[in-house]
Amino acid sequence: MNILVTGANGQLGNEMRVISKSHSQHKWFFTDVAELDITNRSAITDFVRLENIDTIVNCAAYTNVDRAEEDEQTAYLLNALAAENLAVAAQEAGAMLIHISTDYVFSGKDYLPYRESDTPCPQTAYGRTKLAGEQLILKACPSAVIIRTAWLYSSFGNNFVKTMLRLGAERESLSVVYDQIGTPTYAADLARAIMTIAENRKPANNNIYHFTNLGVCSWYDFTLEIHRLAGIKTCKVAPILSEQYPQKTPRPHYSVLDKQKIETDFGVDIPHWTTSLARCIELLQQ
Repeated sequence: MNILVTGANGQLGNEMRVISKSHSQHKWFFTDVAELDITNRSAITDFVRLENIDTIVNCAAYTNVDRAEEDEQTAYLLNALAAENLAVAAQEAGAMLIHISTDYVFSGKDYLPYRESDTPCPQTAYGRTKLAGEQLILKACPSAVIIRTAWLYSSFGNNFVKTMLRLGAERESLSVVYDQIGTPTYAADLARAIMTIAENRKPANNNIYHFTNLGVCSWYDFTLEIHRLAGIKTCKVAPILSEQYPQKTPRPHYSVLDKQKIETDFGVDIPHWTTSLARCIELLQQ
């Protein structure tokens, strides 16, 4: 396969680089904005045609939730229109498109794991633009595969795990919200799931899938486990309510995703979040 990975400098893009080393039978093209501007439709279609791309993995996104509220136009350009450009190019070339979306397409106000068939109800500009991207993709390329994920972290880039490790080493105490519930997702596990789908290449079942690690926790629980695995014992972590930690943009109170469909359709192996977190922290400490 000739595989194009967009947004290759982000957490997931970098994990795709790692996985490419064990899948070297494929030809890989890793691009970010400097190499390929995905807001330029003709640039994408030309690249896909010239390099004979047969698989596109779109890891690119505008993910700054607070800034998206102030600049929804730019978020829409990257999360919706650029995604549509990739879908058009994939459809014209007969290529497979795997696109990464988010739990923010849901309201976050429910209390049962969200299934792919549940009705989206985004509460933020980020969620609205990501949902628009899903809709434009499926209209332009009905065979595309969309994977919604949540709480992504990795040994690459900036993320919650790295922040809690740093603050745990710097401070004697921390306050972390305990009324926002979800599941951490190790980007390396998501990258493996993407490769399973790309190499399987069977027709997708209704196109949209959910992937996070297994299990459920709050940000407070997540922090405690990060510190335990890292051996941080001098920082006291206190649970607080979301209202005690005001943010410009509301975060989902419940964003657990049901993963049964991706397990059934593609046989994807999904580790528990604590198992994957241990692997990531071990890697960070090497």
